[in-house]
Formats: sequence, structure tokens, C-alpha cells
Amino acid sequence: MEMENILVVDDEEAIREVVSTMLESKGYRCTAVQNGRVAQDQVKKATPDLVLSDMIMPEMDGIRLLEWMRQYDPEVPVIMVTAIHDISTALEAIRRGAYDYILKPFEKDQLFLGVGRALQHRRLIIENRNYQRNLEQLVEERTAQLTAKHVELEQSYDDTLEALGSALDLKDAETEGHCQRVTAFCISIARSVPVPDQYLPILARAAFLHDIGKMAIPDGILRKPGPLNDDEKQIMRKHCEIGYNMLIRIPFLRDAAEIVLAHQEFFDGSGYPRGLKGEQIPLGARIFTIADSLDAMISDRPYRRALPMSHAREEIKRCSASQFDPAVVDVFMTIPEQHWLDLREHLGSPFRLAHLKNL
Repeated sequence: MEMENILVVDDEEAIREVVSTMLESKGYRCTAVQNGRVAQDQVKKATPDLVLSDMIMPEMDGIRLLEWMRQYDPEVPVIMVTAIHDISTALEAIRRGAYDYILKPFEKDQLFLGVGRALQHRRLIIENRNYQRNLEQLVEERTAQLTAKHVELEQSYDDTLEALGSALDLKDAETEGHCQRVTAFCISIARSVPVPDQYLPILARAAFLHDIGKMAIPDGILRKPGPLNDDEKQIMRKHCEIGYNMLIRIPFLRDAAEIVLAHQEFFDGSGYPRGLKGEQIPLGARIFTIADSLDAMISDRPYRRALPMSHAREEIKRCSASQFDPAVVDVFMTIPEQHWLDLREHLGSPFRLAHLKNL
């Protein structure tokens, strides 16, 4: 252990020498000065581990030195030395922040005991500070490790989702790339609404997997070139609930599952499967229906060519309050047409959910 430094402050040279000699015999390093003013200069040069100060001195007395030390470095303990008849002054010093006091004339044991206690107090303060600092550093390191693992885990989730999306594209080749485009459109609208940042990955996964229930729809219905009859429509409509039942069992997709279940609901209550109305429909689903309709209109279909962006925007505006949430439509209409064209053009291939962070 390093030798501890004690600053002895007393206007009597003989006392300074005696006290310093006694303390040095116990293995302490001592510096002795004659008053509080000189003590200040010494402290500024090298902060001591303990100040042992007389009360009554010229230029700056012990109480003023104590008050200055409390400001300069409150961790350094100060022991006041006072005459037996000045005990009330010593108690006043304790109230002002002195660690302890020693009465003159003092015995060696009294001096060593007081100094030992004060230095132990300082060691505990330093150890506690170092412990806190090390603990904060450890928490930062562990937090960084957990964050890295969380990012890695989320990426593995998204890799799985991308594989599912690719499988759906293979089954429903007519709408190839639709999931990717709708996901990107959803995030663009959501950022403008705006929604909380933590909601964006939930919405992205829901949009990407909105048609996952179609994996269970027979190919004869899914790929039928003409319009579906009533029975076939009823079967097709089950894809919302099928998708929900697939996703609700996966913990990190439970919130997304609610959006998947509601993605065919209409604002006026005429949608399916539950006929939800207005704000009964999750916000993510209300955003999704606009993104989905936009992509459907501006994409080629077997029965028609892609419609102009201007037509799609007018149609979405026309269906405000019936199919779509008017508040979300208003947000959508503030986004320039060119944004959607650029987004569609530069979506990226192969598509990665991670790309959505840069939209």
C-alpha cells in the first residue's frame, strides 16, 4: 500500500515537529505548514489524504481552512486540534464538516486512533468510488454485449422471415415482390404519421408476412386466373386468421400477428374477418391497407396493366373514411408521388428487412 500523506497545520513550530515525528514513526508521510493560507497552497500542489489542523492561527484559522477544504475536495477528512477549554468550537467544526477533533494536550494513542479512523474513512470512500466506477464500466460492457446479441438475434429472426417471404413468392408468383414493396411503403407512411421507433420493426414484420396465411390456401384458388366464386372467396378470406394463428405462437411476432389478423379490415367496418371499425383496427393495419392498395394499383396484374401513380393517389383519397383511415390518408397525401416511384425503383435486391432502417 502507498504511504499516506498527512498535512499538519499549526502556527507553533514545536507542535508541528512533534506531531510530524510521531506520525512518521507510524509510517505516514507528513508535510507541516504554519497556517491555513499556506495550507491552501500546499493542498493545491498535492492533495493530502488527511488534514490535521489547529483551530486558532494567524492569516487563516482552522474553521476557514475547513470550509475551504469542504469546497476544494470534500473527500479529504479534516481533524481539528483544539484546546480543552474550546470544546464548543470543536463541536462547531464537526457541524461544519470536520471528520473529528483532538484535544490539546493530546496523547500519542489518542492521535494515532483519530488519524487511523480518518484515513480508514478516506480509504472506504475511495474504494466505494472505484467500485462504482468499475461497476458502471462493467454495466456498460455487459449492456454492449447484450445489445450486440440482441441485434444478432433480431437479424436471425429477419433471416427466417425473409426465407418465409421467398417461399410465399414461389407459391404466389403473380404478386412476386409485393411483400417487400408493401413493407417499404408501410414504413415510409409510418415514419410520417409518425409512430414510435420501436413500433417500426413490428409493423415491418407484419407487412412482410401479411399474406403468410395464403401458404395454406389451395393452389387452385390462389392461382385461379379468373374471378373467385363465393365459396372460393370464403376460403381465401381465411388467410388472415390462418396467418394470425401461425404467428401468434412465435413470441417475437405476437404484436405483428394482431396486424396480420386485421390487415383486411376497412375503416367503415365493412372489412373482414371481424368487421372492426375505426380505431378498433390496429394503427399498423390502418397504415398497411393504404400501402397495400397503393402497390396493388401501381403494379401489373394478369387482368390489367399498372395504373398511374396519380390515379392511385386519387383513389386512396376517394376511399378515405370508407376503406381507409382519413388521418392516415391525410399523411399519405403529403408525401410526393416521386417518393413512391423512387422507393419502388431502389428497394434493393435481394431485399433485406435491415434495409428498412435506412428508409
